[in-house]
Amino acid sequence: MQKEEHMRIAVTTPTGHVGRHVVAMLVRAGVRPRVLLRDPGRLAPEIREEVDAVPVDQYDADTVVAATRDVDALFWVDPTNGSEDPLADYARATVSVVRAVTENGIGRVVLQSSVGAEKRHGAGEIDGLARTETALDGAGVDVTHLRCGYFFTNLDLQLDALRAGTLQVILPLDQPMAWVAPRDIAEVAVTRLLSPAWSGRCVQAVHGPADLTWRQVAEILTAATGRRIGVERITDDSMRAQLRQAGMTDGLVEAVLGMSPGLREDFVPEQHRTVRTTTPTTLAAWAYDELRHRIADGA
Repeated sequence: MQKEEHMRIAVTTPTGHVGRHVVAMLVRAGVRPRVLLRDPGRLAPEIREEVDAVPVDQYDADTVVAATRDVDALFWVDPTNGSEDPLADYARATVSVVRAVTENGIGRVVLQSSVGAEKRHGAGEIDGLARTETALDGAGVDVTHLRCGYFFTNLDLQLDALRAGTLQVILPLDQPMAWVAPRDIAEVAVTRLLSPAWSGRCVQAVHGPADLTWRQVAEILTAATGRRIGVERITDDSMRAQLRQAGMTDGLVEAVLGMSPGLREDFVPEQHRTVRTTTPTTLAAWAYDELRHRIADGA
């Protein structure tokens, strides 16, 4: 009997919030993924023997092309490095992925994109993802753009505020938006990577289990962590000052702030919430399992 050939799958950002789950799920599925990252030493010890790790700078198109030769499918996440011009970084990464899929004949790509990329412009840092989407659309490959909601793990950036009991945001407090667990995004990504049932250009929204307002988020976090947590809306200028104080470059500050006006001005996602776009993990479950411990550790 002829030995069955296994699908060869490459994964970028394999230690990230989503990527680490993608790698683990592929391993459990019997796949030995090729993982691309700057420092293979950052991989968890239990994973290192289950993957083929390749040192790669995703901004260096030549190394990305070399690292993805003979690959059948690619999970691509545009990297960010906190530079002065994040949109230029997205453009450099886009050159890398487009060259890789075209020069290596990679037939299937799953891109981690974002809700808001459908606007194409006017959504700050998300505009960089929109350009990657457009470039891959023109590359003639089967591609799924995962339009992900707001990551639960973004709350990790506000641990000090959570410990102090007040979240500060610039979106309207009663405006609902999609919140999603990174693990659920990974599950959708792996399903797409392994499934033969789709082709062409696809958009797959990943909306989490429910649209939540910031007021609802504060109530959920209060119940899950046992700490009274409130939320207040502040001005863009106040948030700008906070981000600069946190060490962000001016260019990155403006790219981050630019996401919010783009999503609060009568924005409606291209894909509505359906059984296809809804994923199971609730913010309450995630906060109880993970966030409350991180808050307590720094108290």
